[in-house]
Amino acid sequence: MKSDAVGASELQSPLYDEAVAQFDRVADMINLDGNIHERLRSPQRSLVVTFPFRTEKYDQVDTVFGYRVQHLHTMGPTKGGIRYAHDVNFGEVAALAMLMTWKCAIVELPFGGAKGGVRIDPTVLSRAEMQRITRRYTMEIVNFIGPEKDIPAPDMGTDEQVMAWIMDTYSTHVGHTEPAVVTGKPPSLGGSIARREATGRGLMSLLPAVASHLNMPVAGSRVVMQGFGNVGRYAAQGAAEMGCTVIAVSDITGAVHNDTGFDIEDLARHVAETGGVSGYRDADELDPTELLTLDCEVLVPAAVGGVIDADNAPHVKARTVLEGANGPTTTAADEVFRENGVFVVPDVLANAGGVTVSYFEWVQDLQNYFWSEAEIVARLREIMNRAFSEVLEMAVQQRTDLRTAALIKGVSRVADAKLARGIYP
Repeated sequence: MKSDAVGASELQSPLYDEAVAQFDRVADMINLDGNIHERLRSPQRSLVVTFPFRTEKYDQVDTVFGYRVQHLHTMGPTKGGIRYAHDVNFGEVAALAMLMTWKCAIVELPFGGAKGGVRIDPTVLSRAEMQRITRRYTMEIVNFIGPEKDIPAPDMGTDEQVMAWIMDTYSTHVGHTEPAVVTGKPPSLGGSIARREATGRGLMSLLPAVASHLNMPVAGSRVVMQGFGNVGRYAAQGAAEMGCTVIAVSDITGAVHNDTGFDIEDLARHVAETGGVSGYRDADELDPTELLTLDCEVLVPAAVGGVIDADNAPHVKARTVLEGANGPTTTAADEVFRENGVFVVPDVLANAGGVTVSYFEWVQDLQNYFWSEAEIVARLREIMNRAFSEVLEMAVQQRTDLRTAALIKGVSRVADAKLARGIYP
């Protein structure tokens, strides 16, 4: 089944409701034109596909759902990751596409937001099964993506190998090698040498400016890391390099705690050998639900959405929350943080390092001219810190929190572009 339009009822999900609630609040604050307000509440293009998947045993054929949502075409081609998870749904993908629109606008990239997903558990698939799923999904959306239309990237459950398969499948279909169709692919295929760690590194590049604003020293600050994938691992590594003490880390296997801090490289080796942080030596096992409320200066939710809510937000002791995941804080939790003075650097700003370096990769692929790692890192820090300064200035002027200020900037930029382009015909 394929569909270019899905009813509003299909959009409903907790994450979509949160994304729209945030947008509506900001739209009212800036008196956004009513026509534009209504237009931006729903994605511009959506594709839902189902396709057969034969397991390794060749004795069963399953039907798999896949999605690709493009929220906005006004700013240029759309950009966003593809996630593989057993509970992916259309509403979640649409919400993440909307958030990606604001994210790109906040850091002033020439993209609209997009997102994709395949409803399957990647942890139970063999490499061959992953490849078959990826290539078939790519063929289902092959006319929907392209270097000038929509550029996918890795997300939860996918990686640079998945991007390589997508690139190869697309290139085979169009009859020539097209590296710019995806970002986050291996460097041997035109991928950026700094893409894998970009989101975590970009996130932590903001900590000195955040600490300065809060009159808080960076060195010695205690950091709690919820999630230890690409984002959490490299954010933890960046924090350690700045002299912070990472005192707790969690992932899907559990949580570990050590008041004296972790050797992040050693912890990463343990994860590579065992599959998770649980059981790491010289650390105490911790209930993952308690991790978010540990006494610390910096809390980094870097796993999944909705983990900080009205129930646990009052017990968060961190001075600042740097959102590495998409949508980790609910609207109700945001209200609690505003009342309690917890300084939140929102996902649409904090984790924009990934899409920023993806933009660099896309530009390099189109030009067939590649930059050094030093150039990439320097430009990433420049863009992230400039965006933070602009959002902080707006927050001070508007007497509001950083999430609201960031969304004001992003939504306003999109609205200006839509008004300038007008309506066809």
